Amino acid sequence: MPAWRAGVRPMADPADPPHRTEDEMQDQTALPAPSMQSLREGYSALVLGASGAIGQAFVTLLQSDPRCASVTALSRSSQPGFDFNDPASLERLALELELELELARQGKFQLVIDATGALTLNGRSPEKRLDELDAQALIEAMSVNAIGPALLLKQLLSRLASGERVIWAKLSARVGSIEDNRKGGWYGYRASKAALNMLLQTAAIEIARRRPLAVVAALLAGTVRSGLSRPFVGELAQDPLESAARLLRVLDALQPTGRAQFVDHAGQSIPW
Repeated sequence: MPAWRAGVRPMADPADPPHRTEDEMQDQTALPAPSMQSLREGYSALVLGASGAIGQAFVTLLQSDPRCASVTALSRSSQPGFDFNDPASLERLALELELELELARQGKFQLVIDATGALTLNGRSPEKRLDELDAQALIEAMSVNAIGPALLLKQLLSRLASGERVIWAKLSARVGSIEDNRKGGWYGYRASKAALNMLLQTAAIEIARRRPLAVVAALLAGTVRSGLSRPFVGELAQDPLESAARLLRVLDALQPTGRAQFVDHAGQSIPW
């Protein structure tokens, strides 16, 4: 099965400040790559937004897991690819992916990780004040961070296995927590991530009816070193492989609850 790459950049969370020294981060990345023991031997994984810093890290780690039989990596400019501004492209993606999987005689996925999202769009920085709000910018933030991922879930859910433990994980952000909002600002990004979280929670309830062993998770990666985070934190951030490895370990330990779970890379629950 080919692994497709390119395109949509995943979102680090600049609101989650780094707190480890460089030596501590090196110690973390020296840990053995995680193995998804909770999924069946020979599981298949799908990574969406696979060309960005965290997306690439997930692909690398999953390819190194001896329990993982295949990793499919998709993004905006892969073949097949997708564009959140073109909902029809998501339908084409689902059809083309299904055909490719059939030709490769590959079954359904046990693990799907959606690492898509964006903080800045068309060169616009996050709004700090009400008078900076722009209708089109708000629409675009919702499209990329909430509507697009929800439509991806709609189109690809049928490719998620049933009758066994499966995981659908989506990168979210701490600033999407309504209860945790103490600083204000970042109107469009906060609102779009809060909307994403509600969509995931609602979908998780429906998914559990047919897949009671499914885990649905909204993940906080922390601030990782990437082109997106550099304008906000420079190089003072986690290595993407470290963050992705932590998140895989967190996912491996989560139990199905019939609801979505909002957790950070240390496994701590975040208030919705």
